[in-house]
Amino acid sequence: MTTGTPTVLLVHGIRASSSMWRRQVDALRAAGVPAVAPDMPGHGSRAGEPFTVDGALATIEEVARRVAAPVVVAGMSMGGYLALHWAAHTRRRPAAVLAASCSTQPQGLPLWAYRRLARAIGRLPDAGAGLSDALARRFLPADALADVLAGGTNVGVMDHVLAGMAGVDTLADLRAIEAPVWLVNGRWDHFRGHERRFLRQCADGRLVVVPGATHLVSLVRPVAFNRVLLDLVEEVRAGGGGRDGVRTGGGGRDGVSAGAGAGPAAARTA
Repeated sequence: MTTGTPTVLLVHGIRASSSMWRRQVDALRAAGVPAVAPDMPGHGSRAGEPFTVDGALATIEEVARRVAAPVVVAGMSMGGYLALHWAAHTRRRPAAVLAASCSTQPQGLPLWAYRRLARAIGRLPDAGAGLSDALARRFLPADALADVLAGGTNVGVMDHVLAGMAGVDTLADLRAIEAPVWLVNGRWDHFRGHERRFLRQCADGRLVVVPGATHLVSLVRPVAFNRVLLDLVEEVRAGGGGRDGVRTGGGGRDGVSAGAGAGPAAARTA
């Protein structure tokens, strides 16, 4: 059982950087919770480095080793897959894992098509930078856009990330993790297709769906996402992870709905 205030280690999504977590870092620190958000290889301050899964795991491991407190690792999209992969293989058991926007196993035809698209975008004269900025401006609120652009975006890293993630078995990772795992998805996220299957793999799992949110859940619904993250921190502080709990959240813009799983044999949703 883990008690005490953990440090939250935040792992960013593909093309983005640690700056995407600004509002989460502010909310955590305001609540007295230490937070750290490193850049992964090929992203942000490390955009000139090649991305590899091993390199990303080494980054997470190095940061976790520097932290004396229990660690809650939280990631979104690429960062969610990496957080789960690290938690399944590290010798330092995390206090809990929050995996957002990553409830689809990356494989087969969809992954092949995504890689083809990434390569086509990479062949544009500006390597896709203009398209990336245009999409960000179209789908992100102004504050979230400023956070993402502050650390820079790197479209050119996409194919390398996708190639690396093709070798990651997230279902096996979930089965290997003993710590509480919270799967957090936006209601309209196209990456939530396998969320019930993912939940069934967890020894101690919970599914949280944020109404009105898309794939970029922490950016488009930061208040709701921060509430979920802080709830997880509070459960770690209390020495629990919500194995048998079922929570339902209020409605409105920032409401959340949730369900809990208790291992491969049972999965419940509210």
